[in-house]
Amino acid sequence: MVRFERLRAEHAGALLAFERENRAYFARTVPDRGDAYFAEFAARHRALLAEQATGACHFHLLLDDTGQLLGRVNLVDVQGGEAELGYRIGESATGRGLATAAVAEIRHLAATDYGLTALVACTTLDNPASRTVLERNGFTPVGEVDLDGRPGVRFRRELARFRPEPAARG
Repeated sequence: MVRFERLRAEHAGALLAFERENRAYFARTVPDRGDAYFAEFAARHRALLAEQATGACHFHLLLDDTGQLLGRVNLVDVQGGEAELGYRIGESATGRGLATAAVAEIRHLAATDYGLTALVACTTLDNPASRTVLERNGFTPVGEVDLDGRPGVRFRRELARFRPEPAARG
């Protein structure tokens, strides 16, 4: 069983280990974070939590039932009812549909908990698995982008505005 948790201070060690363990794997399809990311991780983690507290970003982790970190899903640059979606699934957890399920979960949270009306996401052209995840979640291509010198595609997904069910009348 996989659980979805909002990023907290106590996740720092597991998150750093996850990023180190998967650095080479991620760098095959997304721009590398660079050495500074790892050297300054503790300060960066605190800054992310502070930013999350303002509502400008929403960071989430996917954990298995033993607490092992399997992936992360983030909504960043929240503004005007929109946010940019980013996600990473660790190499040992790929091929199980976790990315597709995680994006579906974040779409729901984005509309219901965060009040967003649209999400955008980008992926490199040489990452067909990520494109498939986005397409399975109803994202459509809206243009080309350059991702640190690598050609990519920008996707967009409109979100249904969450409306609570009306109270039953008796």
